[in-house]
Amino acid sequence: MTSPDDDRLAELAGGELDATDLALLETLRSHLAEHDPVPDGLVDRVQFALTLDALHAEVATLTSLDLAGAGTRAATEAVRTITFSSESLTTMVTVTAGDPGSVRVDGWATPGAGLRVELLHAEGTLETEADGDGRFVFARVPTGLAKFALHLPGRSTTVLSPAVEL
Repeated sequence: MTSPDDDRLAELAGGELDATDLALLETLRSHLAEHDPVPDGLVDRVQFALTLDALHAEVATLTSLDLAGAGTRAATEAVRTITFSSESLTTMVTVTAGDPGSVRVDGWATPGAGLRVELLHAEGTLETEADGDGRFVFARVPTGLAKFALHLPGRSTTVLSPAVEL
């Protein structure tokens, strides 16, 4: 049995928004924007995570993360090596500083011939194909959080790397 208050609430909830409703919502929006703003980049990070969750994939495990200076480069220029593996694939990438705000990513995957590689980051997706030796390159990638989606040729399996900071 419903009360008259329940009936009135149901009627209001099902009705159109009027000028009073819109003014109240705008006041609430302004108050929250001033006193409890959405953190910078939160919307992008949520959309990024939802996109990845929508894929049916095999998840790779981070097996090695190495920060080392490259012997042929200036001491201030670091090269990071990241290795991850799954049941189907092992991949190593090196991340080298590039122009301000970007890096170069060189990768090798085994098995890698014909492998399609996507680099997923907050600003979008970059895509390339590994050569016959499993080598792939992304010459200019924005710095920040990223994942690799590796699509094995002739199979519906996608291997996802863990998120790494580039």
